[in-house]
This record gives sequence, C-alpha cells and structure tokens, in this order.
Amino acid sequence: MTAETVNASVRRQGRVRGIVTAIGLMRESIVGMIGLSLVVFWVVVALFAPLLAPYSPVANQVSFAVPGAMAPDGGTFWLGTDHLGRDILSRVIWGSRTVLTYAPIATALAYAVGIVMGAMAGYYRGWVDSVMSGFANVILSFPILVLYVVIISTFGASGLNILFAVTFASAPGIMRIVRGLVLDLRNRDYVAAAQTRGESSFYIMFVEILPNARGPLIVDACLRLGYTTITIGVLGFLGLGLPPPDPDWGGMINETRNLLMLAPHMTIVPCLAISSLVLGFNLLADGIREVSLRD
Repeated sequence: MTAETVNASVRRQGRVRGIVTAIGLMRESIVGMIGLSLVVFWVVVALFAPLLAPYSPVANQVSFAVPGAMAPDGGTFWLGTDHLGRDILSRVIWGSRTVLTYAPIATALAYAVGIVMGAMAGYYRGWVDSVMSGFANVILSFPILVLYVVIISTFGASGLNILFAVTFASAPGIMRIVRGLVLDLRNRDYVAAAQTRGESSFYIMFVEILPNARGPLIVDACLRLGYTTITIGVLGFLGLGLPPPDPDWGGMINETRNLLMLAPHMTIVPCLAISSLVLGFNLLADGIREVSLRD
C-alpha cells in the first residue's frame, strides 16, 4: 500500500468521523434536529424525484382536480392538479430539485467570491481594504430585490443568470463578515508563528485564519441558503425564474395566484413547500449556533 493510498484512507476516515461528530453534537439541539430533518426530507425528495413523482410534472391530464381525486389511469391526484391539468404533487417534487440545485450552487459561488475578497481586505488592510470595502458598500446600497430584477431583466431568465445574480448580490455581504473575522484573528499567536516560519500570505489566510472562523460562516451559510431559496421563489413569482415548463415553486405560485379563491390548493401547496425548506435552513442555523455556544 502506497503512502498516497494511506493518506487518502486517513482523510476519508477523518471526514466520516467529522460527520458523525457533527450529527452527534446536533442531537443536543432539538431545534437543530427539527431543521436538519426538514432539510434532509427535501434533499431526499429531490434526489429520488423520478421515483417519488407519480406523474410527469409537465403532463396535462384533468384540470382543477381537487386533492384526492381519481386520475384517469386509476391513480390518485394526492394534491390535486392545476389549471392546466398537471399533477401538483409531481411538480412540487420536481421543483425541489430546482431549488436544491441552484440554491446551494449560488450560495457556494457567493461564498467563494466573498471569502477571497474578505480575507484579502482583512489581512492586507490599507488600499486593498478600501477598494474591496468600497465596492461592497456600493453593491449593498442597492435594494437587493431590485438588484436581482435588474440583473435578470438585463441578461434574461435562465439558471446561469440566476447564479450570477445571487453571487453578485450576496458576495459583498459575505465579504464584510469574513473581513471582520479576519481582522479579529490576524493578530493571534498562530498567525505570528506562521509568519515567522515564512508562510505565504495566502497560506496564512486560507489555512491558518479561515478554518478558525468556520463557526460563524457555517451559521451564516445556512441562513443564506434560506435567503437564496426565497430569492429563487420570488424570481419565479415575478416571472424571472426558470422558463416554463420547468417546475419552479415560485412559478407555480405565480401561475395560480389569480385562482386562489377558486382552487386554493394550487397556490398554498408550493407556498408551504418554500416555507418548510426555509424554516429548515433557519432552524438548522439556530441549532448550530446553539451547539457552538455550549462549547
């Protein structure tokens, strides 16, 4: 067995132990476990959407079927159908894939940009900090929803443009959080020791400082996932989300909002889906914060 194989095996074991430890700590927080359960539920739904969805999300069958109505093939429309005869349960299930694909990717991209900007601003200070902070302040001065609408309207509604809009609008906020953490940690003894060893600035920022700032960033990431989920829903509601016929929770609400009094289930079901996922992310963030404060 080569050294590389041994090191890879040790890293895998370390990751497994880290996951088990994190789950064990989360069990100390009831709020965190409720949030984790909600998030895991929707992740499982998204992963197994082809197996769980009883019908195609774009198949037109019986319009305005009430929840529990019989389908022409002998099945059941458990959550009814919309005005175009599409099964709402199937569209909600497939819509979870949309949200849980774009929200984590957009949040990860925003963090990648925000962490680099914040680490450089907090570590180098001086003119680097002034330029980075000035750029962040300009972006943050705009109402975030207006910024999303302007970007999507300019470049068109697509998954790629949603990722760009969320990254562009969210990275400055993340940058300011990271900058504050780096300013606080840059004078610690382990940073001085790394500087004495002659380590590079990027090594000190991303190996010595940022791992010690992971607690607040993990909590913020969970909250930001909820914000991004709401953003994707709002963009879909405004007609700036993914183009039809892709199932999108916000788009489902927009398509059926005028029929709320006639068939409320068509609007309420996707609203509940968005609310439950956002609630899960928020409770998970509260649980992580609660556990970290105990330690």
